[in-house]
Amino acid sequence: MDRSSILLLSTAYLPPIEYFYYLVNNNAVVIEYYETYPKQTYRNRCEIYSANGKLTLTIPVVKTNGNHTMTKDVEISYANNWQKTHWRAIESAYNGSPFFMFYRDLLSPFYERNYKYLVDYNNELLELLLKQLKLEVSIGTTEKYEKQVFNTIDMRELIHPKRTSKIRGNEMNIYTQVFENKCGFLPNLSIIDLLFNEGNFSKDFLLRIATDSQI
Repeated sequence: MDRSSILLLSTAYLPPIEYFYYLVNNNAVVIEYYETYPKQTYRNRCEIYSANGKLTLTIPVVKTNGNHTMTKDVEISYANNWQKTHWRAIESAYNGSPFFMFYRDLLSPFYERNYKYLVDYNNELLELLLKQLKLEVSIGTTEKYEKQVFNTIDMRELIHPKRTSKIRGNEMNIYTQVFENKCGFLPNLSIIDLLFNEGNFSKDFLLRIATDSQI
């Protein structure tokens, strides 16, 4: 994979490991702001490993212009206390992991203060995660929507909850998960699953991940 290429991604809430695999392999990343906001994607949801298996956490949003709302204009709804629900779920899932106590104070403020726009919330979380993973990546945003892009790796719709991930859980690319004795190894969960379980070794894991095909 050519690290000099530009990677075009959607915004994402605590993105899956696959998202960071591509970040590891690209220096320059652009986040799509001007698309019409789609439903049921990682833009406002993440997946963690709970005591009962995979658990989806979804940020409620307000589409200010209905179905024509651009991603940059999507607002976070605080009609219910989703932050408290998400943080409790994260604590319950990872309190027993090796590195949760190391990172908890860095993440907890995101569940205490309010953000108006989803993209701002996601971007600040992403910057924090990149710093903890020691990944040097230049992050930019689009200035307009383009259906087809050139000289760019377009991953806007390829990293999706309903698509089969390129990230495989095999004997070379697994790590210890808190509840794997109940449900086995679950691949491609939110990056926090990797970070809480592997800590400083998370970047090494991302670098050695096998994929079904190269971009």
